[in-house]
Amino acid sequence: MKVIYSSPHLFMVQHLKNILEAHGIECHIKNEHLSGAAGELPPTECWPQLCVGEREAVHAESIIANVQQDKASLNKPWTCPACGERIEPQFEWCWNCGGEFRDAEINITPSK
Repeated sequence: MKVIYSSPHLFMVQHLKNILEAHGIECHIKNEHLSGAAGELPPTECWPQLCVGEREAVHAESIIANVQQDKASLNKPWTCPACGERIEPQFEWCWNCGGEFRDAEINITPSK
């Protein structure tokens, strides 16, 4: 088994496990109940780890990379499809007309 993801947050490791299983990749979580040992052991050694078989590791890592890229795209401003207003990423509804984020396109603006 190969560790492909680790996080201090068990819910994120579990979420990615569910996604991989939905793609037919068998996986398990190592260190799931080890958080109580933090302090006696280095904290990063106690983090839950998502493990998959060696043959499935490359495919699983690409799926996780896509999930993380999709998550990053949610932190970008969006344009309301109804009125064209530019809306900050923390809002799901347009302040001007009530248009929904789910119907919008993400603005990709270069950082300055």
